[in-house]
Amino acid sequence: MANMRAIRNRIKSIESTRQITRSMRMVAAAKLRRTQEQWQKLSQFSRVSREVLRKLCAGMDKLEDPLLMPREGNRLCLVLFVGNRGLCGTYNSAVIKAAEERIAAGEEEISLVVCGRWGREQIAALDRPVLRVFDKLSDNPTAEEAEELTDYLKKLWLDGKTDRIELLYEHYRSALTQEPDYLRLLPMERDETDGGLDVIFEPDPETLLKSLTELVLLNTLHAVLLEAKTSEHTARMTAMTAASDNTDELIAELSLKLNHARQAAITTEITEIVGGSNALHQRN
Repeated sequence: MANMRAIRNRIKSIESTRQITRSMRMVAAAKLRRTQEQWQKLSQFSRVSREVLRKLCAGMDKLEDPLLMPREGNRLCLVLFVGNRGLCGTYNSAVIKAAEERIAAGEEEISLVVCGRWGREQIAALDRPVLRVFDKLSDNPTAEEAEELTDYLKKLWLDGKTDRIELLYEHYRSALTQEPDYLRLLPMERDETDGGLDVIFEPDPETLLKSLTELVLLNTLHAVLLEAKTSEHTARMTAMTAASDNTDELIAELSLKLNHARQAAITTEITEIVGGSNALHQRN
């Protein structure tokens, strides 16, 4: 009886866990739909605007915008995009591992900017200076949140505190595949081989270039924020689906053990009754 009671208690505990994992899966799926829709809309615009910027730069004889000018040093500011919480498979650990490999290469003087609340101890273990942590980013990043990050990174660049800024985030390939990827943010890429755009600029190219660099910088960061969150929600939904499936299997196994234990108890009781009955007959 004690064994049966322990199995029933364990089944109840696992059923409670299953309710939690199913609820988390539903929440992640709802967040994923909203974030993925916004990311898909913005990412196309961001990609086209970066292409226009490269073509515009190729058609200009002289570039003076500081956001476009490369630097010779090896100081790298690595912007890590991690989640606000765990329970999302290897999503966070994959980003940290990629950062560890980049640091281990030893070719750059790396400092960090962190977007997300997860993994303070893991990030501290990277043993690199953390310039700032953006730990109040929502699960569906807004343009205002992207603007705050943009302003900080732009100031970091204009103040000459780094020679290159790169983004390290989980690139969304499919619902089953997300993997760490790098994107150079500053200095911005420019096409030096193309002949430029054969168009008339209104206003003049210099004014347009200044406005366009600001727009591209903001849209690029907002798109990456949304893509990283899309990957996070997808990873969490996948992890919670797997956890729910595992609880189903455990409950099935424990239910089978409970049935066996119940049958064994019934058999034992029947045996005891039969044995007692035979003993009474033998006395009589």
